[in-house]
Amino acid sequence: MKPALQLRIQSQLALTPQLQQAIKLLQLSSMELELELNLALESNPLLDLDEEEPEEEAVEDFAPPEHTVSAPVDSTDDRSTDVGESTPDYDDTPLDLGEDRRDYRVSGGDEDGMESQDAESEDLRDHLLWQLNLTPLSAKDRGIATAIIEAVNEDGYLDETNEVICESLADLFTVNVDQVEAVRHRVQRFDPVGVASRTLSECLDVQLESLDDETPGLAMARKLVIDCLDLLARNDRTRMCQKLKANDEELDAVIDLVRSLTPKPGAGYSSTAAEYVAPDAYAHKVNGRWQVSLSPNCQPRLAINEHYANLISRAQRDDANYLRGQLQEARWLIKSLKTRAETVLKVAQAIVQAQAGFLEFGAEAMRPLVLRDVAEEIEMHESTVSRVTTRKYLHTPRGTFEFKYFFSSGVSTVDGGAASATAIQAMIRKLIDEEKAARPMSDQALAVELNRRGISVARRTVAKYREALNIPSSNDRCRLG
Repeated sequence: MKPALQLRIQSQLALTPQLQQAIKLLQLSSMELELELNLALESNPLLDLDEEEPEEEAVEDFAPPEHTVSAPVDSTDDRSTDVGESTPDYDDTPLDLGEDRRDYRVSGGDEDGMESQDAESEDLRDHLLWQLNLTPLSAKDRGIATAIIEAVNEDGYLDETNEVICESLADLFTVNVDQVEAVRHRVQRFDPVGVASRTLSECLDVQLESLDDETPGLAMARKLVIDCLDLLARNDRTRMCQKLKANDEELDAVIDLVRSLTPKPGAGYSSTAAEYVAPDAYAHKVNGRWQVSLSPNCQPRLAINEHYANLISRAQRDDANYLRGQLQEARWLIKSLKTRAETVLKVAQAIVQAQAGFLEFGAEAMRPLVLRDVAEEIEMHESTVSRVTTRKYLHTPRGTFEFKYFFSSGVSTVDGGAASATAIQAMIRKLIDEEKAARPMSDQALAVELNRRGISVARRTVAKYREALNIPSSNDRCRLG
């Protein structure tokens, strides 16, 4: 073959460093943003904190709605985003990536080892090991107890068999299953009582055993949890009375005693650290109109350090080049921060416009809302809106919610409109809260009632929403009633 020249036209999206930085900042939560800016201030001498008080943040008014808002929202912002004549030209809205949906991870973020600034909460394992350290045991028994505690799951139950625990200790001690069982009984008396049990029956029995011997109905309650838990689950009072040789009044007292116990002793301890959030925007009502403003933390005040900027013209060549590079990065960062704040404000305004009914009347007035609706409102792509709604929070008179909370799919109504899934869940919860304990509403009954109120929803949809709310079925609610 002869070598030949070929002309090929190819379209490719190029991400400039400025655009990558803007994307990175947009994805950060307010706390992560603060950490990122502290690092920037430490590493870039051309950056400084602006000590001047910021101008009053522009707010957007909304007419008081009747579940909907008729007045359009003007989401434009007249704040200038220029930061200097030498700032390179690039799109004032670089955060909109169009069809590019790649996920840009934040370097130095949580995934890359960002250290938590919160005190570590004590989990179940730590709590048990602390008690073990205060318990006088031999070295062998202490090793067995440690292996048991390590094998306890989040609910406080022991899944491993005694044989497996013996094998795990083979390199340290020679132990048998009887020794493991003896130590397990000691651990079961740790706080919370019943931990390291293998079955619900055993867990409840250990808790009953720890009560005072004079507790009314104690012996009968221990017999119930050992022999009659299946009858209690089915609420078969007749057979329980027969097995326990008790009348209805005695049975009620025994059931109340059993229900006062803790079926999951580890439930009060969580290995997940508490998450603290700071609102990025505020929705508040002034003179009958809803207004949206940004949190001061969402619009960090950074400025160019004029002292170092003035040194550029007098510095030597290498130093001048370094300072110019740092000045360029500082200006890019300031511009990206302003663009980030403007984008967050636009999304918050669009959310408040769409969900003003929720602010007025609660979750039952929540409207269907998807990313496309907000994207069209603010004239950006859905991927941009998705990034803004992640780990960003809106403070309202009804509480602080993640932006994502206000988005949900819609279910058609009889009049041709639509109701959001969140609103339907709120209706289901209200109906269940108002039901008679002795006659809880089935999923079919809930569907019929919602249809009567104009919501076209099937029984299986009601079941899905009820399970999402962690509400038991009607049969289980009847047993717990």
